[in-house]
Amino acid sequence: MTHIGANPVRCKRGALVLAAALTLTSCGLLGGPDSGEKVAKKFVGALGGADVAAAAALTDDPDRASEVLRRTFDGLGGEADADFTVEQAGDSAFTYRSDWDFGGGRTWSYSTTVPLTTADGSRRVAWSAAVINERLQGDQALQYTPVTDTRAVLDANGMALMEPRTVTVVDVDSAALVPTVRTRLTALLAKAVPGFELAAPRTGEPATPDERVHLVTLRQEDVEPIRAELEQVPGIHLSDQLRLLTVDRRMTSPVVAGLRATWEARQKDSAGWRVQSVDPEGSVTGTLTGGDPPEGTAMRTTLDPRLQYLAQQAVDTEPRAAALVALDSGNGQVLAVAQNAPADRSGPIALTGLYPPGSTFKTVTTMAALQSGAVTADSVVDCPGTANIEGRVIPNENEFDLGRVPLHTAFAHSCNTTMGRLAVGLPADALQDQAHEFGLGVDYVTPGLTTVTGSVPSADTPAKRVEAAIGQGENLASPFGMAMVAATIARGSAPLPQFIGGETTTADHEPDPLDPAHVRDLKAMMTEAVRSGTATGLSDISGLMGKTGTAEFGDGKHSHGWFVGIRGTVAFAVLVVSGESSGPALDIAGHFLRPLDEQ
Repeated sequence: MTHIGANPVRCKRGALVLAAALTLTSCGLLGGPDSGEKVAKKFVGALGGADVAAAAALTDDPDRASEVLRRTFDGLGGEADADFTVEQAGDSAFTYRSDWDFGGGRTWSYSTTVPLTTADGSRRVAWSAAVINERLQGDQALQYTPVTDTRAVLDANGMALMEPRTVTVVDVDSAALVPTVRTRLTALLAKAVPGFELAAPRTGEPATPDERVHLVTLRQEDVEPIRAELEQVPGIHLSDQLRLLTVDRRMTSPVVAGLRATWEARQKDSAGWRVQSVDPEGSVTGTLTGGDPPEGTAMRTTLDPRLQYLAQQAVDTEPRAAALVALDSGNGQVLAVAQNAPADRSGPIALTGLYPPGSTFKTVTTMAALQSGAVTADSVVDCPGTANIEGRVIPNENEFDLGRVPLHTAFAHSCNTTMGRLAVGLPADALQDQAHEFGLGVDYVTPGLTTVTGSVPSADTPAKRVEAAIGQGENLASPFGMAMVAATIARGSAPLPQFIGGETTTADHEPDPLDPAHVRDLKAMMTEAVRSGTATGLSDISGLMGKTGTAEFGDGKHSHGWFVGIRGTVAFAVLVVSGESSGPALDIAGHFLRPLDEQ
């Protein structure tokens, strides 16, 4: 027997796509006598190129060899990498080594001794499944199987928030969607999804024969009652997959998508694995190697289940698109993120939707004015019904006129004319800089969460500063961004948002702490707004401070409604799209907070 020893012939199987001729040539396998060593090199070269036909042709049973080799290459996955090395060769047998790499440290190496025989006057591999691995029998093949990390995603209390569960993906061949099938599918799927409707047929070019239409993804408890009937529909395809689902199916928070994406990404690193033997029908007959998922702490979020439940209930009382975000001002933990079904149709607006913040931005304007030293909370200021400020005429809502009042009173009653006058005297970038210190306009990278806080450009003309002062013009904010503003006021400095335990958030700006005296003044103004100002509808809620906002958009005939609030360490923002006033946002805040007073 020839020992290949220190200079083995090695062929690498990369993505399983090399052609046989290229592989054999690159490994230097053409030419030479028909010896055992020659056959060994050709066979291992064919394996290195994943060329089933070439490898099978070197055996004494090409048909059976081709089938088992094909199933093995398919079963071990297209992303696997492998080295095949001839270790020693003789006239009656050769030994080769297989080094498989499935990624993420999942490796498997073994040696196989392959007997040789003579068929049709040529040296051939004496075929059996053991040629692939000596533990295979009959027509068994190899299959790689990831073992999912089945630990749940937890809420702040350590209870299961989301769990990996089996779902059924329902697709249908587009060519099969004739009117009778469409009617049948609509009736069937409506049993699982009330109100289900099939999308209208496409016009234009006819569908290709192999094109599929995704219909719906169903939980097991929903699909089982109709599975048998679905399977009888022409062109239907049912595929069971593992998905991370909310334990409470009523939870539709926009954080779910980010959690699912984070969990799926972690599966690549945390999943266990098995290489198993399977029979021609695909049944597992044994396990050859593998590893279990690592033990450790499950992914734990900061969501407070009680607050999340109340937030969802609160936004669901509003027929227009509405969102609510609540943060723990002490540590930046995301406590609740909720939006209703009308909001869902526009995407995750609670986290990334940008809208003019209206008068809720007066928290920023007032702090900038206090920081400048131009006024104090008790400074007497003008609050006329309308004002011509540097050529820009600005009215109060319904042109209410308070005359000359302390700044804290003008804030509590949301005097546009007062705020416009204050902003004109500030530097062009004063409101932008102050917004950044509140976390508004800061880019946070929070693991498990995709957020956009907002945008506050520099206001380089008096007219722009007037508009910016009352949260109009080019100013934009998301509910998450305004919740950050509330949390910053409550804490005295902008916290780093936190969502997944043990994961660190980064930001493109590190805000400076606010002046404690100015923070006290601003909190007192927000308390006054609830007790005797624009938010008196919530004056029965103990310890609440806040600021209402109405923000015109488009042609100015319609407005969004806002409310930002602080109660204890809970800082939150509510948005009602096209709410026309702050009233609907106040109503949602009341539904969210009043049950907490009852505890």
